[in-house]
Amino acid sequence: MFKVSEVFFSPGSTTKKVVKEISSKFDGEKDCYDLLKEHNKIILQEFQEDELLIIGLPVFSGRIPQIVKVDLENLKGNNTLAIPVVVYGNRDYDDALLELKEILDKNGFKTITAGAFVAQHSIFPETAKNRPDSKDLEKINEFTTKTIEKIEDYTNNKENFKEITVPGNKPYREIQGVPLKPTSNKNCTECGTCATLCPTKAIDIENPKSTDGSKCITCTACIYACPEDAREFNKLMFVPASKLFAKKCSERKEPEFFY
Repeated sequence: MFKVSEVFFSPGSTTKKVVKEISSKFDGEKDCYDLLKEHNKIILQEFQEDELLIIGLPVFSGRIPQIVKVDLENLKGNNTLAIPVVVYGNRDYDDALLELKEILDKNGFKTITAGAFVAQHSIFPETAKNRPDSKDLEKINEFTTKTIEKIEDYTNNKENFKEITVPGNKPYREIQGVPLKPTSNKNCTECGTCATLCPTKAIDIENPKSTDGSKCITCTACIYACPEDAREFNKLMFVPASKLFAKKCSERKEPEFFY
């Protein structure tokens, strides 16, 4: 039986949902590391050979969120099995899964399986709305069942372990900033929830209505966390951008697994 550690960065909670769904099929002790709430707070964590790491990250501009790389550097494996997953909003995951896998490889983990899953887009929620849905959950269960079989086989035949490959290109896709930045509207009560959660400290805790656009990475955590629906994008920019994005990404994409 493996001790399971869940690691995720999930501003809109969909990546967390995917990781938790995978983790739920494993028995035994579990630890949880929320990289949104614990960003820059994780000290060196070493994982042993009898442990399992399930790590999920959203896709930002075809890459993993660069802000979490400092946290990932503090996760060290000792031939520890890992399940890297990326979650994207029905456009493409580009080089994100490869980037995550290569970080884990460098840090002493062994990727046993990997997956790319679709969820409601964090910026344009009308795209892939309400995903992961029931069909996605069936696919996640299928992926997890196969993963458990592979882990059992690995446990009995460690010498036959074969490195898996995942899609992606080197050099990685160039990161392009998102011009849309959330700001406060008239509903804001200055409760500070958004400022407390913001991983880049782009929102002033003393004046939550103020947002530093140069620091904001448009992760949308503030939008989903606000109890007053007081965080939003400029409608003059958002409405046409949302329609254009929905048109380009209307065809349903399905999860992809790598064993």
